[in-house]
Amino acid sequence: MRMSDIITKEIIRLLNESEENIAEIQRNEFAGLMGCAPSQINYVLSSRFTPEHGYIIDSRRGGGGYIRIRRVVLNQSSAFMHIINSIGERIDSMSTRILIENCLEAGLISRETASLMSAAVSETVMQTATPEMKDRLRAVILKQMLLTLI
Repeated sequence: MRMSDIITKEIIRLLNESEENIAEIQRNEFAGLMGCAPSQINYVLSSRFTPEHGYIIDSRRGGGGYIRIRRVVLNQSSAFMHIINSIGERIDSMSTRILIENCLEAGLISRETASLMSAAVSETVMQTATPEMKDRLRAVILKQMLLTLI
């Protein structure tokens, strides 16, 4: 079993034990417990505990900092609204690719929709935009496409 799968299982176990569907961890401490680098915890959180998978992550930095993972039960419209709100004013091409893949894996969009979304925000489409505008334009297009699915 891969380390990311082990970390995921442990976080899900913590969530299942909580009456509020909340798991609170300290990244460095949790990484030590799991026997991995703290960056591995970041990877698992950013790829497997996303709004489109039904999770909200809150964090507080500093000495007493924590990462709070909250499981939420969302219908499809609510999930899309969470995703749209998480995009912000700009999104880079890598984050867009991950977002689309996560939506596909979560069953929120079909393979055809994922392909259309990827094509609409591709570098081919963005090539005429200035470098400063690419991420802003990509965010606007992606949000509008997601809004049509609600």
